[in-house]
Amino acid sequence: MKAKLFKTVWGHDGMFPEAVGLAIEADFQGIEAPAPVDKVERAEFFSELSNGGMDWIAEVSTCTASGVFVPVPGKTAEEHLASLEEGILRSVEGKPRFVNTMGGYDAWSFREAMKFHEGVLTLEEQYEIGISVETHRGRYSHNPWLMREILLELPKLKLTCDFSHWCVVTERLILNEEPEILKLAAQHAYHIQPRVGYSQGPQVPDPRAPEYHYALSAHEAWWDVVWSSMEKRGFEEVTMTPEFGPDGYLQAAPFTCVPVANLWDVNRWIGNRLRERFEIKYNR
Repeated sequence: MKAKLFKTVWGHDGMFPEAVGLAIEADFQGIEAPAPVDKVERAEFFSELSNGGMDWIAEVSTCTASGVFVPVPGKTAEEHLASLEEGILRSVEGKPRFVNTMGGYDAWSFREAMKFHEGVLTLEEQYEIGISVETHRGRYSHNPWLMREILLELPKLKLTCDFSHWCVVTERLILNEEPEILKLAAQHAYHIQPRVGYSQGPQVPDPRAPEYHYALSAHEAWWDVVWSSMEKRGFEEVTMTPEFGPDGYLQAAPFTCVPVANLWDVNRWIGNRLRERFEIKYNR
């Protein structure tokens, strides 16, 4: 089993070719990003991926305005599925490895949420592409107990494990208390977004700082469980996208707004740390 690292373009302020260059320089194997809506921009995007020899994970956020990741209120499961399908149709042109979706709506009833996640499996079969549902605030997957019930009902559902969201929602390192939910999530894990969350946020100010080692070590133990499950299920490769990000995730000094860390430095650091741990564990 091998590890493949993907660079997120979220928080990258430069041109896309520069992001590809940074990924290559850091020995990351791919890019995780949405396909542009504009047809010309989309063609250029695919061309840059190909020129850089980059693997690609397609992001699709359902029922969101451009540049916004929180879903528009009140949309139904059918509307979110239609939005997901639109994103899939844009994405398949570029032959992505799979689709990672921030999909659904946190205010739904269980029945409506089931309708959406059943629809994800239908679209996956229809388009013959993996669709992995990301654990994310603003979505039904924001809550570990709610998502547990979905996973128990839908054994084939794929999960993108970004456990940082569950930490801030529950205000604790919740998977230390809920090993059965961790085990269940690991059994559905298809992709990992290794950001380190803590009780007061989805992102510690800097995972390299000793005062946040307790959160880093907890997440690393959880990722170990995910890796072990993926190995047992026959995965030949594990994909990981370090996703420390901007938009209020990265803390900044009051008044000056000077960020406390450099995002790419942090993402490169956590990616290399995970790759080294992974190689020690699996490629000895």
